[in-house]
Amino acid sequence: MSIAEIVKENAPNLFTVAEKPKYTLRPYQKEAVEAGIRYFQGNSKKNVVLILTTGAGKSVVIANMLAPLTGKTVILQPSKEILEQNFAKYISQGFKASIYSASAGQKKVDTITFCTIGSIINKKHLFEGLEHIIIDECHLVNPKGGMYEEFISAFPKAKVLGLTATPYRLHSTMEGAQLKFITRTKPRIFDEVLYYVQNSELFYNDPPYLAKLEYFSFNVVDRSMLQVNSSGTDFTEQSLKRYYKIIDMPSIIVKYANRLLAKKPNLLVFCSLIEEAENVTRRIPGAVILTGSTRKDERERILSQFKSGKIRCVVNVGVLTTGFDYPELECVLIARSTMSLALYYQIVGRVMRIAPNKEKAWVVDLGGNVNFFGKIETMKIEQTPTGLYYISNNGRQLTNVPFQK
Repeated sequence: MSIAEIVKENAPNLFTVAEKPKYTLRPYQKEAVEAGIRYFQGNSKKNVVLILTTGAGKSVVIANMLAPLTGKTVILQPSKEILEQNFAKYISQGFKASIYSASAGQKKVDTITFCTIGSIINKKHLFEGLEHIIIDECHLVNPKGGMYEEFISAFPKAKVLGLTATPYRLHSTMEGAQLKFITRTKPRIFDEVLYYVQNSELFYNDPPYLAKLEYFSFNVVDRSMLQVNSSGTDFTEQSLKRYYKIIDMPSIIVKYANRLLAKKPNLLVFCSLIEEAENVTRRIPGAVILTGSTRKDERERILSQFKSGKIRCVVNVGVLTTGFDYPELECVLIARSTMSLALYYQIVGRVMRIAPNKEKAWVVDLGGNVNFFGKIETMKIEQTPTGLYYISNNGRQLTNVPFQK
């Protein structure tokens, strides 16, 4: 749905931002909103982060945090798709806002403005007097030298709140590259964790807020046969190509995909390499491919038909890890190996949302990722005795430790 269609659909309900939202918040959403409002109305000068898992309703939390704010506010998103989701949720509750984003086709500044960072980085003069900066997917913020850091630095009096499901970034250390919690990098943008909810609270609530996941791990890829890149953070494309050719990875993917399509109404496949994905797509009846080079109009057509059920299988490389909201999706096939915790989390996140008649979702892994990282449900945010945050799973620390293969 385009921005114009979103506005047209919600036009009869729009009223002033001073009125109260109609959406009934879940308990953790209410706590997150209240924490955000206290922060914006308080005296803290620190930048803070709010952590909510994929499918927890960040757009709802953003909308309700914005409701009582006075003063110029921007909400920064990394993509048109995420901007449209946040904007749609905000105005669906009756609020007015504007959009400043070239990719979304609108450029207007108001008291509340939803923006993509690339469209406003050279338009900072339009936001004079800015009081509040909200950043969705804030793990993408480069703490040194990026567009976000430049924009934030231009408004030293503005309060900055970030939201993310994956609060860690790749960072260089004396011991080599490490995945570090975003409040523990040097330099850093975010100083404190304002609020977080554990994954288990959402999966095991009665009724659950996230879909029941069923994991299927197959010993297809021997990760010891893959080479790690120079930064030590993931596998090289060359080693993937070589090994996948040896084991005929495309044929393996096709075999599992066809089995899954016989049991599930839809399937999203994540491949490592474009050549491999093209091979796979040709051999799965009715499948289509999406990559970073797919034209915008073609991508929108494919995703629309995928959501309507006309297309049952999408094979993708390097896209659809964030900003793709399809609650009815029932199965992901992870046809790749990765050492990236964020990538693994975002892939599984595509099937975590609940939907009518969706009893459970399948996570089918061919790359040893589930065995390496563990299940999303048991992933936890923890603190050291001195109060430093880190991510763990079943007693194994996943961030702020040297990378393991």
